[in-house]
Amino acid sequence: MSALPLNSQNLPYPDPLHPIIVHFVIAMVFFSFFCDVVGYFTRNVRLLEVSFWNMFVAAIAIFIAVIFGQFEAGLANIYAAAQPTLNFHTIMGWSLAAIVVAIAAWRLVIRNRNPQKIPPTYLGAATFLICLMFLQVYLGSKLFWVYGFHVEPVVEAMKRGVSG
Repeated sequence: MSALPLNSQNLPYPDPLHPIIVHFVIAMVFFSFFCDVVGYFTRNVRLLEVSFWNMFVAAIAIFIAVIFGQFEAGLANIYAAAQPTLNFHTIMGWSLAAIVVAIAAWRLVIRNRNPQKIPPTYLGAATFLICLMFLQVYLGSKLFWVYGFHVEPVVEAMKRGVSG
């Protein structure tokens, strides 16, 4: 069995897919939160429905993002300075997947009991989720912008044996 041919970014496909999928998930979770907050204060049931479906889709898409993240991290040239950030980002990714699914399930229960309103405790949990998402975005940004994961010049330097 031969190895996959890798491009100049150390990937078997043109560009990293993890950031594309993960930005979709981030947008869905943030928009869900926005719709919940506005729907809560305006009592707009349609916004609560939009919020539910955004969280539902995010609960599915986050696993695709995490799987591509795992795959692409496995192909990255990881050096010692980046390892703690990558480890924390990985743990947070899987944890967020579980939390998003739990919150989406809770949201489904709320929707089935009374689609007209959501409890303040749910908004508190959703606010906590948003804070965790901000932390995860910071970690992912650090892996790309500081450590250069799948950035062509960094990949080339690593291949030549230059360490950072």
